Amino acid sequence: MSGFDQQTTLASPTGATLNLLHTRPKDSARAIVQINHGLAEHASRYARFANYLSGRGFAVYVHDHRGHGETKAPDAPIGIFAKAPAGRAYEKVIADTLAVNDHARASYPDMPVITFGHSMGGLIAMNFALSHPDRQSALALWNANFKMGAEGRLAQAVLAGERMTLGSDVPSRLLPKLTFDAWGKSIKNAETGFDWLSHDRDQVAAYVADPLCGWDASVSLWQDVFAMAFRGGNGAALSALPRSLPIHLVGGGQDPATNKGKAVAWMSGHLRGNGFENVTDRIYEGLRHETLNESAPPGALGAMEDFTAWADAALQSG
Repeated sequence: MSGFDQQTTLASPTGATLNLLHTRPKDSARAIVQINHGLAEHASRYARFANYLSGRGFAVYVHDHRGHGETKAPDAPIGIFAKAPAGRAYEKVIADTLAVNDHARASYPDMPVITFGHSMGGLIAMNFALSHPDRQSALALWNANFKMGAEGRLAQAVLAGERMTLGSDVPSRLLPKLTFDAWGKSIKNAETGFDWLSHDRDQVAAYVADPLCGWDASVSLWQDVFAMAFRGGNGAALSALPRSLPIHLVGGGQDPATNKGKAVAWMSGHLRGNGFENVTDRIYEGLRHETLNESAPPGALGAMEDFTAWADAALQSG
């Protein structure tokens, strides 16, 4: 059961059979939190967060995205969102996310929804909100990098070259070196290549031992990641969202994936500069990438407490 109250499958209009996990609130529900997981991981890793939230009145849903975990789709083996035009397969990911949103809202009618995403899941959460701005009352983007700039365009050029020479549905040779490998090498005295995720050795060890985690993404999946990042930070695209939407950004001051939280701070200022009136941010100076799996102060529990405090305020403002 992966630590959730319910594990089931949900048929998506895209043809995917989504592995869907749900935890019911311990008492009456007051809101839904729809979680979007990160790259090369899966939904069941969010059981502790889901159980914490359920004790505070939240119904929680999280599914394995295409190419991840136990979700099955004929066009999406592990490491691939879909066999679609370059940088467009993420649209199927958004459609799957909408199917989960529909399911959750049908199960808890008239409940507000908070769309939450970690890392790549933050990119998905933002792109879902851009495509479906009326489907959430608040948006939480944790440890996500929307600050692409010239380096992002260079990465896209590299991926375009790999697509021509290697194909789209094989692991990228260069992007792992520029991302996961580089981030791992940035941690001093690291015991594994994934110490950049967290100070918690048990959590890192569990990630390393998990066959559904840490694999090398395909060329096409990386292209979709960059397409979502650029769209999520685009001022014109952001015009789809109501300026009063509560948006909460979280980063780690020791997270190499967001340039030690600088990319998160940039996105916060970027949103304010585009007229968003209810943006809050928190950079936890001592934390790395996986805030929800951290042991360094304030630890995962402290971050969860901060999240519920923000969620309470966001729901009241709505």
